[in-house]
Amino acid sequence: MAAVPVKKAVFPVAGLGTRFLPATKAMPKEMLTVVDKPLIQYAVEEAAAAGIEEFIFVTSRGKGVLEDHFDHSPELMAALADKGKDEMAAAIKSWLPAAGQVISVRQPEPLGLGHAVWCARHVVGDAPFAVLLVDDLIHADQPCMAQMTAAYEQVGQNLVLVEEVPAAQTNRYGILDIAEDQGDFVKVKGFVEKPDPKDAPSNLSIIGRYIFQPEIFDFLAAQGKGAGGEIQLTDAMARMLTSQQFHGVRYQGERFDCGDKLGFLQANIALGLSRPEFQGRLREFLDARLKAETVS
Repeated sequence: MAAVPVKKAVFPVAGLGTRFLPATKAMPKEMLTVVDKPLIQYAVEEAAAAGIEEFIFVTSRGKGVLEDHFDHSPELMAALADKGKDEMAAAIKSWLPAAGQVISVRQPEPLGLGHAVWCARHVVGDAPFAVLLVDDLIHADQPCMAQMTAAYEQVGQNLVLVEEVPAAQTNRYGILDIAEDQGDFVKVKGFVEKPDPKDAPSNLSIIGRYIFQPEIFDFLAAQGKGAGGEIQLTDAMARMLTSQQFHGVRYQGERFDCGDKLGFLQANIALGLSRPEFQGRLREFLDARLKAETVS
């Protein structure tokens, strides 16, 4: 039986972004730009390229600008038309979702990632859905969520994106306990949230992309608190393993942790170098700068 297509995606975007203060004092961290696009736009475009048709933002106070970014702006379009910037106007229209495709729900308290996903339950309904964490910007020839939906069509049920991390860093991630390594796929027998390196069952970590069957909400409904006193998505996934299979999916591409200042800077440099209009001059600047730093 063919898997039910994934047409909905949840974007947990309620966090305060305190690691980027003062930049995020009045602006959501998801609106920080890598080259010329905010992080939230990269994530939404990635989901759209995978056939996602409904984009569900789980927000909090002060996040209205995220909705505004994906709304039609008559004033802007009129200004661009008056200045003859038709190409720029067309470019904006090309990535704007259609009416009704962007939906927002509130996470009233910062109770963790699991709680944020649970807040979207009524909008998702009884359908498989994706979850994208905006902090993980993945630069790839084939959009990462499209890689995941292709894998979903093969194995069905539940998927998590995975990559190997240094063994000493397992306490920063959700880690897989592996039943069978099948190359592109990993059959999962357990999950451990941020284990101490000496207790980690592997160094294969969960990255910020998921595909779930709707039954995950039943396990999140328990509202049990885990690591950090928060409702952990990984804990609900571990309980769900008693009734459904999970696979880890390895991906082709490069991930940048844009929830970290260094990762954010690296993303700007890497994606800037990938753009034909910037790469020559940016490379010259970087070469000159590095030479100057070496001399000094």
